[in-house]
Amino acid sequence: MTLSRRQTTGVRLSQMSKIIYVLNGPSLNLLGTRQPEIYGRSTLADVEKLCCATAERYGFAVEFRQSNYEGAIVDWIQEAQAKGAAGLVINPAGYTTTSVAILDALLTMEAPVVEVHISNIHAREPFRRDSYVSRAARAVVCGFGIEGYALAIGGLATMVAATQSRTKD
Repeated sequence: MTLSRRQTTGVRLSQMSKIIYVLNGPSLNLLGTRQPEIYGRSTLADVEKLCCATAERYGFAVEFRQSNYEGAIVDWIQEAQAKGAAGLVINPAGYTTTSVAILDALLTMEAPVVEVHISNIHAREPFRRDSYVSRAARAVVCGFGIEGYALAIGGLATMVAATQSRTKD
């Protein structure tokens, strides 16, 4: 298995949906109450609202999900690939530094993947700095609070548009 970044060139635009999957890992359901000094007071519902509004500005819909279970996240990544999602934003949370299973699932994605973290994982404990997910991501956004999700969706929209212009040439 190679750990190279996946490119979108293998996906025909006619096969690509206008849906961006936004997947959230363990304990993100506790946003707003869990360590607000690190993660802020916004809730997961606030994140979902932000993602939907941002995606709509770019002409996309959002499939927004959260699970505390690794297998569910793997299933959703495989679903996104099978349904030809335009892209995937993932905040793997506690699975960032531990999940080879999520990495392997992400490596099957033909559409671009953007990893997002609310806090700056590089300014925190050393163990948080080594992300398995980053090995499959086209980009990583961290340290912008929940606004990082909007930045990730904007970046995905740019990547999709670039892919579309390349396939038209």
